[in-house]
Amino acid sequence: TYLLFIKMLQETGREGVLPEGFRWTELTKREGEAQLTHYRALLLKLGTEGGGTVRSIFTDAQTSLRKPTNLAELVSQINKLDWYSAKEEGLGDLYEGLLEKNAGEKKSGAGQYFTPRPLIDCMVRLLQPQAGEVIQDPAAGTGGFLVAADRWIKQHTDDLFALPAAGQRFQREEAFRGLELVPDTHRLLLMNLMLHDIGGDLVRGGDSLSPDGEALGKADLILTNPPFGTKKGGGRPTRQDFSVTAETSNKQLAFVEHIIRALKPGGRAGVVLPDNVLFADGMGRELRRMMMDWCDLHTILRLPTGIFYAQGVKTNVLFFTRGKTDRGSTQGVWVWDMRAGQPAYGKTRPLRADDFSAFEAAYGS
Repeated sequence: TYLLFIKMLQETGREGVLPEGFRWTELTKREGEAQLTHYRALLLKLGTEGGGTVRSIFTDAQTSLRKPTNLAELVSQINKLDWYSAKEEGLGDLYEGLLEKNAGEKKSGAGQYFTPRPLIDCMVRLLQPQAGEVIQDPAAGTGGFLVAADRWIKQHTDDLFALPAAGQRFQREEAFRGLELVPDTHRLLLMNLMLHDIGGDLVRGGDSLSPDGEALGKADLILTNPPFGTKKGGGRPTRQDFSVTAETSNKQLAFVEHIIRALKPGGRAGVVLPDNVLFADGMGRELRRMMMDWCDLHTILRLPTGIFYAQGVKTNVLFFTRGKTDRGSTQGVWVWDMRAGQPAYGKTRPLRADDFSAFEAAYGS
């Protein structure tokens, strides 16, 4: 990913963010041991003296390459790629495709809850992100939701050109906020945002269930697929502002409280959550009461199984709007079931955009 990223910066004409002498061309000029030594120096240099996002991406970067021939082979293969065609398709999209492929092939946790693109796009179409809105993902992963929201806004503002200068600057530097706990995932996230020309200064590494989450501030729109399960070692959220979930190690319940509290009055949310958020007793019931008092939980989309890597996980998308008060905001809940009588989704029958068309038509504008 490091090599690919440096090459992509060259192809998108954005090499200016890298210090002179530490760009793709300088790397390709060298051979053998000199090339490997230069590459190691480059990783160190970018991780300590790169500007802003570049430094965050390359912090503590190391290479596992030990033989100069392996590096030479990688560099030559990357050079041989058909960059002209790749640019036609958009390099950011190419990178997103690589992330998706990687998640699909990994049998580890990485791909387990990688949100399928058709689902992300469906949520974005229904929640219609607007220019000027603060958009947050408190469990940002590799940035799928933020990139899709940015793409939607650019499509509706002539690639931001329809906006005044201040509006363009806001979209590039301040519109998107987020946190990602896992350092390697955060690195991929920053690369992804940079290749889509989204400023990543407010998308940081950290834990939304700690004071980092409070520091994210209020949002007009939250799109997210928070982690499911319990915190390692049974850890509790370390936030001062939590009431209902202050004592739980159940991550999805704590994330729901974060989202409710982070929405501005009238703010919208689309959140992928497992079934137990809808049915758990005790704290779960208390949390649902809070959600339905503070927010208008207007729609629940019951998702088919098999669209995430872990077969047994039953999930839903909750769509809700923060009320103007903290009482009685939900008057009725509309449920759409995509689970009963559906094809068996999986590797042979992946989820597609048109699987959501009936739901989107019923949801309306």
